[in-house]
Amino acid sequence: MTATGSSSLPNSSAIEQALKAIATFEQSSTASVWSFLDKKTIITEMRQRVQDPYSVNQGQQPFCGPTAILFELVRKQPVRYVELCRTLFEKGVVQGKTKRIQALPQLRQSSKLNLRMGEADWMVLSTLRDAESLLFPVDPDAPSFVRNLSGMSFSWEMKGWLQEILGYPQIIHTKTYKKGDLLALRDAANSVKLGGVAFPLITSQPLLSPASATELPIPLPNHWVSLLGNLQIQNGRVAFDVYSWGKKMRVDVPEGVFQKSFWGVVIGMP
Repeated sequence: MTATGSSSLPNSSAIEQALKAIATFEQSSTASVWSFLDKKTIITEMRQRVQDPYSVNQGQQPFCGPTAILFELVRKQPVRYVELCRTLFEKGVVQGKTKRIQALPQLRQSSKLNLRMGEADWMVLSTLRDAESLLFPVDPDAPSFVRNLSGMSFSWEMKGWLQEILGYPQIIHTKTYKKGDLLALRDAANSVKLGGVAFPLITSQPLLSPASATELPIPLPNHWVSLLGNLQIQNGRVAFDVYSWGKKMRVDVPEGVFQKSFWGVVIGMP
């Protein structure tokens, strides 16, 4: 079986509109509410991302959930992406579908020495992640253990970002214990083919780095990816394309490995 997903890149008209919006933002004299972000850097990175959504990259921060959301925003709604970045840079807020998400003063005044990622990505991703972090606020200078705790994303947060940031009215969360792994993956691939988005929750090492994978005694769900499509299930193997860590990646593993490493998927449909 093969299911082909939608194009990975925005159409040329959408890119042109987004670049014009960036040029308008560049000429704006409104001061930034972020103490350390450089506008020239932000503008350069925004142009790069609009023309190549794979430039979105979580770097060394544990922001896989919101990063997958941001990637889909850039490639499907580049003008909306530019508007979101400008409002966040100048006002410190993200206007969602039903609510405003604020970048708190503590976040906007933090240091940029250890961002471990691009400034444009940090501005958006840290805001989305920090707004959901009840116990551990996002801090680029925090120890890795604390950063990993503050960066964890759950299915209800993915559903919230799907609605508020991407604006999808139909949200489906399929847990694999309720529906078989392969059936859930087929549903996700078909949703992508029909113009939706799908975010599988996986154990990253066996699926994304099979050559270096070791047998985990208790595989744990630890990574969100964006499903791009091109699903193939044949000869006991499962293969499909995903976005993760700033690039398109091909998952191609035995069915047994897939079933142990696939935990569910959150789907958004127009």
